[in-house]
Amino acid sequence: MRSDDEEEFRRFTAARWLGLVRTAYLLTGDLGHAEDLAQTALIKVYRSWHRVRRVDDVDAYVRKVLVNANRSRFRVRRPAEQSYAEVPDHRVTADAGSGGVEQRDALLAALAMLPPRQRAVVVLRYWEDMSEASVADLLGCSVGTVKSQASRALAKLRSDPDLASLVSIDVTKEVEA
Repeated sequence: MRSDDEEEFRRFTAARWLGLVRTAYLLTGDLGHAEDLAQTALIKVYRSWHRVRRVDDVDAYVRKVLVNANRSRFRVRRPAEQSYAEVPDHRVTADAGSGGVEQRDALLAALAMLPPRQRAVVVLRYWEDMSEASVADLLGCSVGTVKSQASRALAKLRSDPDLASLVSIDVTKEVEA
């Protein structure tokens, strides 16, 4: 990068840093993650600064990079961060929850077998209870794609033998009761 461009980028970064961290904090809810996210976005912008500086609205471009970097954080599976002063003293039993461990495990295994886009559609549409239009907007595809992916995913889930056996067990329990 030329020294002129580098100086321009430094001035841009100094002027926008607090605003980017503030926006990132609203996205993440954690100051440490927000600073990391703002830094990640600025690194990506720095790599192509010679092109970015010519964009009509550089601030909007950088915000979009920031939002996309935040979305990318969730593509990598990470363990949930939890801090405890003391180790919790409770036990989870097989009957805990609404369907038992075996049902949850079967559902998670079946979902894991779906391609990523179908899995995302099922989770967003049926678990998060989002509308087809909202899912399409979030995934950057058409409503028709959401419908077809949901249809294919549900067909695969219906054909899963482990899930089918759980459904038939539940139905017979209701019939006997």
